Amino acid sequence: MSSESTLLFTEASTADTKPPVVIISGTNRPDSTSRQLANYYQLLLRRFGAESVIVDLHELPGDFTVSALYHNNGKSEGFNQVRQQLDKAEKFVFVVPEYNGSFPGVLKAFIDGLPYPNGLLNKKAALVGLSSNPHGAALALSHLNDIFSYLGMNTLALRVKLGQIRTHFSEGTITNAFYQELLELQARQLIDF
Repeated sequence: MSSESTLLFTEASTADTKPPVVIISGTNRPDSTSRQLANYYQLLLRRFGAESVIVDLHELPGDFTVSALYHNNGKSEGFNQVRQQLDKAEKFVFVVPEYNGSFPGVLKAFIDGLPYPNGLLNKKAALVGLSSNPHGAALALSHLNDIFSYLGMNTLALRVKLGQIRTHFSEGTITNAFYQELLELQARQLIDF
């Protein structure tokens, strides 16, 4: 995987004619566990024959909440490039940390910056939650799923909840066999979705 990014995306092979799966690292925290887990998920998808790209919300334009939302919608060139790439995507993986009993505000702002009402309509998503508590961001995924239902996005029933992530994720690898099994099952389901 390339460490350089283009339009916030890591490089994807063009060998597959399907649009790549878009993996969204759902926080703007630098060097986050979410981004490391997104990298792990990308390796899983590659192993199962699916190409993917990663959107790291840490790399969004610093001013996107004032230059890309509401009355300024469509005026941020950097954010517009991301939106254009997402328009082409059919499948997504959202890697979502739990912040204050829900998901990070930057993820909500990112969703708010997508075209409404059709930016996510009839697209497909897998949800992965992570937290330092034992619940694996269950509330965060529930809140996010409600938003996606409102926007017409289809989510996989299997929502992977990775509780106590610091205990079960080390040096870019899931060390818990059950968590590995859940992620592999979800990745396969997403490919067939």
